[in-house]
Amino acid sequence: MLELKNVSSGYGAIEALKKIDLRIDQGEIVTMIGANGAGKSTTLRNITGLVPVTSGEIVFEGRVINDVPTHKITASGISMVPEGRAVFANLTVAENLEMGAYLRNDRKRNAREMDRVFSLFPRLAERRKQSGGTLSGGEQQMLAIGRALMTGPRLLLLDEPSLGLAPLLVHTIFEAIDTINHEGTTILLVEQNAMAALKHSHRAYVLETGSIVVEGPSEQVAGDPRVKEAYLGEG
Repeated sequence: MLELKNVSSGYGAIEALKKIDLRIDQGEIVTMIGANGAGKSTTLRNITGLVPVTSGEIVFEGRVINDVPTHKITASGISMVPEGRAVFANLTVAENLEMGAYLRNDRKRNAREMDRVFSLFPRLAERRKQSGGTLSGGEQQMLAIGRALMTGPRLLLLDEPSLGLAPLLVHTIFEAIDTINHEGTTILLVEQNAMAALKHSHRAYVLETGSIVVEGPSEQVAGDPRVKEAYLGEG
């Protein structure tokens, strides 16, 4: 579904990614783990066109999308939940979700997508008239994921969805990720909670200073001594 071929990227003179190769097959949950500054978020921003690549190709469903504007990438079937949630504080829950569907004028489909979000996160249904800024951190994360789902993505990019959440809410978020995947959405997950990410994904990539240093099935990556010591607190 998605392939990064020899992709490099950076910010001015700083090289954030160094010729990485990455693929995601349809129906998978693929996770990227690594320390802060490893290049995980940059990878997501490259895929969505928010940060241009300096070399290499990003191919989505057979089409090179390097120079495609972000809104067209979203319309083509890729949606991202940014780190920090970025909900619209002054809009209600329902209005935040409607903003997620801004590219589409199909009211019936939008209503179906909203019902799906409320089914996935019943707490949002209870708070549909409440402003986004008054929600708890966990509820805002649910809202950010729900807003991204309103576009009906085939590929969902999640940037640190468990960051700053209580353990019970982390469990809720990962259960929702599993459900979204089972319903047919392919997922690329960037996550510092390596243990949860590896448990809830099919394959994994480990980034260090812009390079992929370990890759493979998640169970295999979780058993790698380097990963155990650096990210799982073992060894």
